Amino acid sequence: MAKVTLQTIADRLGVSRATVSYAFSRPDQLSEGLRRRILEVADELGYAGPNPTARSLRLGRAGALGLIFSETLAYAFADPYAIGFFQGIATAAEDAGVGLLILPLPHGDRRSETVRDAVVDAFCVVSLPDGHPALAEVLARKLPVVIVDEPYVPGHPFVGIDEPAAGAAAARHVLELGHRRIGVAMVGLHDDGYTGWADRERQGSAAFEAMRRRREGYQNACVEAGLDWGDVPFYEVARNSREAGRKAGHALLGRDPRPTAILTNTDVLALGVLDAAADLGLEVPGELSVVGFSDSAAEEAGLTTIRQAKQEIGETAGRLLLSGGAAEPERLLFPHELIVRSSTAPPPPAG
Repeated sequence: MAKVTLQTIADRLGVSRATVSYAFSRPDQLSEGLRRRILEVADELGYAGPNPTARSLRLGRAGALGLIFSETLAYAFADPYAIGFFQGIATAAEDAGVGLLILPLPHGDRRSETVRDAVVDAFCVVSLPDGHPALAEVLARKLPVVIVDEPYVPGHPFVGIDEPAAGAAAARHVLELGHRRIGVAMVGLHDDGYTGWADRERQGSAAFEAMRRRREGYQNACVEAGLDWGDVPFYEVARNSREAGRKAGHALLGRDPRPTAILTNTDVLALGVLDAAADLGLEVPGELSVVGFSDSAAEEAGLTTIRQAKQEIGETAGRLLLSGGAAEPERLLFPHELIVRSSTAPPPPAG
C-alpha cells in the first residue's frame, strides 16, 4: 500500500499541499468547513498528521537550518520587516526542535565559502541578487532549499508576494487621489553601492528580481493612468536607512515642479522622506503624500503602506524546509494589502 502523504490528501480534495498542511499546523488560516473536510479525508486515508520530530529527523545530522540573506546582522536585527520574518522562521525551527544558523552576505559580498562550509541540513535563501555565487553554492549542496522574495529558482519552493500587483496597488492609490506629479525612492535595485538618479536602463536592469518587479508595478499603474514613466523622477539609494530616505526626499522635493506624491519601496525610506518634508516645512498630506511598503512600524507615523505577512512568510518558509524537500516545488504567494493612513490625501489645488 502506498504511503499516504499531504500531497495524497491534496490530490483527493483538489487543493494545494500547503492548504492541507495548514489544516494541521495553522488551522486559523482555513475555514472551519474546509479544515473539517481535510481532516475527514486524512482519517479516511489513514493519515494521522505530520510529526514535528519525524520531520526534523528527515533533515539529517546537523539539526540546523541555514538562513542566507543579503544584509548585515546589525541591519537584520534593526529592520522591522527582517525582525518579523526572523520571528516566523525561528518559530518553525523551535517547534521542530532544530537550530537556526544565520549566514549574512551584505551587499557587495560575493563570497560562497560561507555556504560551502555551513553545517546545516537545509537552506532558506532570502533576497539574493541575480547570479550571486552563494546561490550556486547552495544548489550544489543538494540540500532542501526554499527561496524567499528572490530570485525564483524553478524546481525549488518559493515564498513571497505578487510584487508587480503590490507595487501597482501603491501607485494606483495616489493616482486615484488625483496625483500626477509622482516621484519614486527605492533601495535594493543593484548591489554596487550606487546612490543617485536612476534612468530607465538602470531601473530595468536591476539585479534584485523582487524590487525590479515591484518597480514594474509602479510603472504599469502610472502608464495605465496616462503618465509618461520617463517623466517620473526616480532616486535610488544603496542602503535601506532613514537617513538615505531623507537624502532621497530632499533630492526629489528639490525638483521643479516638485512631486506631490512620493512612492518608496520600504517604510524606513518613507519615514526618511517624511523627515525631508519636515525639514522643508511641507505639510503631509496637504502638500505631499508619501507611501511606504511592508507595514513595518508604520502605524505610529500614520504612514500609508502595503502590508506584507512577514512573520507568516518566515514561518511558512521554515515549515517547507522542515518537510525535508519531500513536497513538490510550489510557488506560494501571500496576500498583500493597501493600508491607508494619514500620509496620503488628494494633491493641493493647482495655482
